Amino acid sequence: MKQLTETEVRASFINISLRERKAVKLPPEFETLVWTDLDYLGWKDPKLANVGYVVTHLDDGPTGIMLRQAEGRTRTRAQCSWCEDVTLPNDVHYFAAKRTGGAGRAGNTVATLVCANFECSANVRKLPPLAYTGFDLEAARTKRIHSLQLRSRVFVAGIRYNKSGSEQ
Repeated sequence: MKQLTETEVRASFINISLRERKAVKLPPEFETLVWTDLDYLGWKDPKLANVGYVVTHLDDGPTGIMLRQAEGRTRTRAQCSWCEDVTLPNDVHYFAAKRTGGAGRAGNTVATLVCANFECSANVRKLPPLAYTGFDLEAARTKRIHSLQLRSRVFVAGIRYNKSGSEQ
């Protein structure tokens, strides 16, 4: 991921108000992030336990969204829709993001299952288990990284509505 400034992160949010943008608490480690190890920037709000933020790069620049974690827990260990990791013990939560424009004002949301603390970038960089003799672990890791980038970007892009009110 390309490095962003605090100003760029705040300006990137598409589904929150200007007042909410100013109130966003950036992750405490923001100044020391290793941006090359991130496929998207994701974090939980330290003061609002059920609020998370995700910023990724789309064709028109950095794009951020605010998500709300659903109440309750899943009955079984869910699989993250973005990193698709099934081996790590980290929690996966159901997050919903308000759409932009009139659709968002009408209460329309898009939801997904994501790692509770947005640790997907670290998950996909771990070598997968050896599937068979001759299995290319590095190629598998590279494929997981590209798949995470695609899935997270598609989700964020899906938050937008065009002027006619239909999905982009």
